[in-house]
Amino acid sequence: MVKTLSELYLNAKRALMASEDEQYAGLLARNLLCSVSGKSYEAVIAESTAEADAAVCAAMETAVQRVIAGEPLAYVLGQWDFYGLTLSVDRNVLIPRDDTCAVTELAIRQLRAENSNPVVLDLCTGSGCIGLAIASHVKNARVILADISQDALAVAEKNVGALGLSDRVFCLQIDGLKEPAEGLGQFDLIVSNPPYITTAEMEQLQDSVKKYEPHLALHGGVDGLRFYKAIASNFRRVLRPGGCLCFEFGMGQGNAVCALLEENGYTVLERSSDYNEIERAVIARYDRKEEDYGNEKDCI
Repeated sequence: MVKTLSELYLNAKRALMASEDEQYAGLLARNLLCSVSGKSYEAVIAESTAEADAAVCAAMETAVQRVIAGEPLAYVLGQWDFYGLTLSVDRNVLIPRDDTCAVTELAIRQLRAENSNPVVLDLCTGSGCIGLAIASHVKNARVILADISQDALAVAEKNVGALGLSDRVFCLQIDGLKEPAEGLGQFDLIVSNPPYITTAEMEQLQDSVKKYEPHLALHGGVDGLRFYKAIASNFRRVLRPGGCLCFEFGMGQGNAVCALLEENGYTVLERSSDYNEIERAVIARYDRKEEDYGNEKDCI
């Protein structure tokens, strides 16, 4: 049955009010209608009495049912905003969260202060949100977005192209748990939001996370520190003299992550908190002897 845009909105809002308050249900309905119709909010208002075609009506019904079933809105919309960027997302990547702004800001501030033409590795990149934010705000930065998942890299590559950053941002399959390949190059900064959820915590995740977001990008081993141990140790040799490693970490993991960094020869420069004043990120410098670097060359 064909409906007007206004009817689609009102029907969706009523359905969503079964589990949401009226204000949030209205916001969800508006976002879904804009997404399925391909129209801006202003256009939806201006054309509220216009009839939507059958395809839009069907897509709206499907989208509403996905939200009611508990699927995160970002996956239903197929996109999410992070650090001023609109990024494509699907169930192969984590949804970018405001928590990750803390590590992003640390990295950007460091690069602006110390590097004129920085080369950056975003390890465990997922959608590419951190590396793409860096490339967007540090105009001369060259960035590699790296992940073990080819499906995640496909999402990252889509975002690189959509943002017009293909000349400075590249995607590469790298396993953060293994030694980096010979010839990878040297980096001024490595940034990573690795999997850090403990085995016990994985069982306690909200259904919207446990059922929909990729466990590969969540589970950090029994103690949640598996990736920190591997990256801090294995990736030292691809940091340039005085290069920095910047990590996001989970709530309460700060001391353990900083201890791992110091055990591996890093000097912690700064720890920072997210917008909720929860400690989330650290940046540390690695100063090692020049002769330890071998003959690595830049890869980009």
